[in-house]
Amino acid sequence: YAETHDDFIIVCEGGMNFYRSHPVLHKYAYDSWHKNLFEDYIKERDCVTPEPYRRWHYYNQKCSIAQAFDMEINGVEEPRDLPRPTIKLAKHEGIQGLQLVDQAIEATGKEKVIVIQPFGRGVRDEGGYVFDPTSRSFNLGDISKIINDLKKDYCVIVMSEFPFQTEEGETDDVFILPKIEDVRIWASIINRADHFLGCDSVGQHIAAATDTSVTAVIGSTYPINISYPNDEQFDIIDLGEDKRIFSPIRLTMEDYADMHNDECMTMTDDDIKKVIDSCRTRLGKSVKRKVDKKEKTTKGFGK
Repeated sequence: YAETHDDFIIVCEGGMNFYRSHPVLHKYAYDSWHKNLFEDYIKERDCVTPEPYRRWHYYNQKCSIAQAFDMEINGVEEPRDLPRPTIKLAKHEGIQGLQLVDQAIEATGKEKVIVIQPFGRGVRDEGGYVFDPTSRSFNLGDISKIINDLKKDYCVIVMSEFPFQTEEGETDDVFILPKIEDVRIWASIINRADHFLGCDSVGQHIAAATDTSVTAVIGSTYPINISYPNDEQFDIIDLGEDKRIFSPIRLTMEDYADMHNDECMTMTDDDIKKVIDSCRTRLGKSVKRKVDKKEKTTKGFGK
């Protein structure tokens, strides 16, 4: 839209995290709490709210959410090919991510780094019971088995909003579980990582933007809608194929679809092995090493 228009603003209701420092869009983007936003910027403009979930092509699995936004914003009638998303990180953010990953490597002694995002935004932690009523997140028992396998040979950094244990009675986690609230720092960490494993959530999109390879495990949603099925950097393991039905989010309030899809992220031993094999193939062999504190890794810095 910015290629053909200049007199517009973007009001970022969820925060303008990834518009910050963007070479094209930063100057157009405003947080919803910006001083005098209405009087100075909105009042004399038309207000448009794009709703990609209500595009026919989206709820009939004919396009991705990015393509649906493109159709909404630019008045395009059919989905069109789009470039990869981009994230511009400042130097201090890049350095902070490098330092955190180097600390994790030093703590674990493992050379290769994998970031794992087990849960999406819909996950709940109720009295120690972790579950996702929308069936987009890993089940705790399944992701624990995967982490316990991968941490034997790789430095595992877990991207999670709350801590959890992967083994009964475990008191000293041997994988890294940082409490990082700034999603831009997570972008820096994923940029530095050798591989990413996640569900239907923000991490896989950050990985796409930073050109980090991905194993994406999908349950109740459709890969064409929410992931990158034609990207050679992605291994998509679709647990919900031939099981799920479309959940009409932001279209209806009926909960039948979520109830129908309740077991879409339940994994068999074969499913768990597929995920582990995908990650190990992408990561390759990892060796233990001593980390020189003066050594700095610069993979992908500045992307």
